[in-house]
Amino acid sequence: MDGRTQLPHSAHYRIEGGQPLRGDIAVLGAKNALNKQLVATLLTREPCVLRGIPRIAEVDTILKMLTQVGTQHDWLDESTLRLQTEEIQSVNVSQEYSGFNRIPILLLSPLLHRTGQASVPIMGGCRIGPRPVDFHLAALEQMGADVTASDCGFIARGRLRGCQISLPYPSVGATETAILAAVLAVGTTTISNAAIEPEVIDTILFLQKMGAQISIGVNRQLTIEGVQELHGTTHAPVPDRIEAASFAVAAVATDGEICVRNARQEHMTTFLNALRKAGGGFRVEDNGITFFREQSELRPQHLETDVHPGFMTDWQQPFAVLMTQASGVSVIHETVYENRFGYTRALIEMGADIELSDFCMGRAECRFRGRGHAHSAIIRGGTTLHGADIAIPDLRAGFAYIVAALVADGMSRVTGLEYLERGYSDVPARLRSIGAQITDSRQIDSRAA
Repeated sequence: MDGRTQLPHSAHYRIEGGQPLRGDIAVLGAKNALNKQLVATLLTREPCVLRGIPRIAEVDTILKMLTQVGTQHDWLDESTLRLQTEEIQSVNVSQEYSGFNRIPILLLSPLLHRTGQASVPIMGGCRIGPRPVDFHLAALEQMGADVTASDCGFIARGRLRGCQISLPYPSVGATETAILAAVLAVGTTTISNAAIEPEVIDTILFLQKMGAQISIGVNRQLTIEGVQELHGTTHAPVPDRIEAASFAVAAVATDGEICVRNARQEHMTTFLNALRKAGGGFRVEDNGITFFREQSELRPQHLETDVHPGFMTDWQQPFAVLMTQASGVSVIHETVYENRFGYTRALIEMGADIELSDFCMGRAECRFRGRGHAHSAIIRGGTTLHGADIAIPDLRAGFAYIVAALVADGMSRVTGLEYLERGYSDVPARLRSIGAQITDSRQIDSRAA
C-alpha cells in the first residue's frame, strides 16, 4: 500500500497536475490538540464547548468512542461541538476501535478518575514504526494504577496519586497521559522531559480553563497540583500547523500563492526558516500567512526532524516532495520515528530520485543510531514527476502524495483516502477553490446514481 497500484474500482481522487495553486484557504483546530481535548471532557460532569472543529473522520470516531462510555454531544453549528458526560455508562472501550488510532490509551486516566477502572483495546494509528505505549503505562503505574496487559488491550484499576515522573523521551502521547492522570490525582505531580509541542500546551490551557493547576517550568518540566474536581468551559483548539505547512508546500511546489488563514508564525518558525532557505517565501498577515515561491530555482536542504521546537516529523513528507523539485542533493534525517520513509517508494514510481540509508545523516542525537533503521533519505532533486496510480499508506504521507500529484505532469489517481481523511477535511473542494484540477470518484458515482 505504499507504491504504485491498480485499483480501478476503489474510491480515489483523480488529479491533473501542472497547475499553480492560488487563493485563500482556512485551517481549523489542530487534530493533534482537539482529539486530546475531546477525551479531556470526560474529566468533568459539566458541559464543554469546543469551537473551530474540522469535520474529519478521526473526530467522528472519537465521538463514537466517547458516546459508548457515556458522553452526549451536539453540533451547535458546522464547527462548534458541545459535549457532556454526566455519568460513565461503560468503562470498556470496544474492541472495534482496536488498531484505529492511539486515542483509547488516553481514556485510561479519565475513566480511572471517574470510576476507578478502565479497559481499552490495543493501539493503532499510522504505520510509521512500533510506537509502543510503555511510557504511558509506566507513568500510570507510578501514579498508583494497577495495569494488566493482554493480547486484546489494557485493563487498569486504582486511584491515582501525584508522584515524580521522568520520561525517557519527550513523547507527546505519554506526556498527555500523565497530564490527564495528574490533574485530578491526590497530591502534586512533576513531569520531567515532557513534550512541549503547541498542541500539548494548548491542551494544558484547556485544562487550566477547566480548573486544573498546571505550571510550565524550564527544561521541559511540568508541575501539576491535583484538584478535587474540574468544571466545564469553552475553548477553541490551536490552529493546525501541520495542515498549514501542507498548503504552504503546495503553494511553493506548484509556483502559486496561497493565503493560509489562521496559520500562526510562532508555531511554525522552524518550518518557515527551512522553507525560506529552500526558495519559498511568506508574508505574515493579520489573518494568517501567505506562501509563495520567492526564488525561481528551489534550493536543496539538509533537514533533521526533532521534537518541538525542532523541525516537526509531520512536516517532512510534503517537504520531501518539495525537495524533489530543488536543484541538487537534499538530505532528511528522521529522528522521531524509525519507519517513516516507506511513502518514498511511490514518489520513486513517479520519477523521484530518492535513496534511503540507515546511517544517521545529521548532527542531532538520534535514538536509531546503529539499529539498522532506514531513517535518512537522500533526495537528488530537479527530476520531473509524472502522474501515477498511488495508494496512501498513512495520514501525513497522504497530503505529500497530493502535492506530488499536483506537481506531476499528467494525471494521477490517489487511493487509500481513509488515511488522508482522518486528518484533512473536504480535500477536493478546498483544493478546487484554489485552482487544483481534482475530482472525487465517490461524488461522481453518487451523481451517476
